[in-house]
Amino acid sequence: MKRRTLDRLASLGGTVVVVVLLVAGSLLMWGASFANSSVHNQLAQQDIVFPTARQFANAKPGTEITPSMKPYLLQYAGKKLLTGPEAEAYADHFIAVHLSEMPYKGVYSQISAASMANPKNAKLQSMVQTVFKGTTLRGLLLEAYAFGMFGTIALWAGISSFILAAIMLLLVVLGFIHSRKTPETAEI
Repeated sequence: MKRRTLDRLASLGGTVVVVVLLVAGSLLMWGASFANSSVHNQLAQQDIVFPTARQFANAKPGTEITPSMKPYLLQYAGKKLLTGPEAEAYADHFIAVHLSEMPYKGVYSQISAASMANPKNAKLQSMVQTVFKGTTLRGLLLEAYAFGMFGTIALWAGISSFILAAIMLLLVVLGFIHSRKTPETAEI
């Protein structure tokens, strides 16, 4: 096989790879945009607002705002919850803290079992509803966080795809240049 033919075939194959990487990068960027805007829009509809800096300043154990929350939530003080990382922080360091301070550590199955064993206990019946709502909201917020993380991964994968496409395009150009400089009679 002639060297020039091999160079051209390799460069054409590289051109196909460049196109594939550009398409993949475009789709990944679209996916990232879709995921991030969906998470933002869904969370915005919930109208959840972090406690204010003043509330964090008065944090006390056993109250709505505990000192254990400050390292995770103070950075978002007074802000509306709109992103995946904010949803994770709120779910794991606000809702989960309140659930863990309830009887049975706020575990729905345990409170529900206690409530079924004692159906006339109004306090247990009320706790079942509270824990159900809390664990449901926590789960939904963590799902928003996960979906947002998929968007972040897609964003970085898209950027990587474009970088690889640029590198491959450079190699394709160099391959075509090399094929033009190679004598027609050169063999492999």
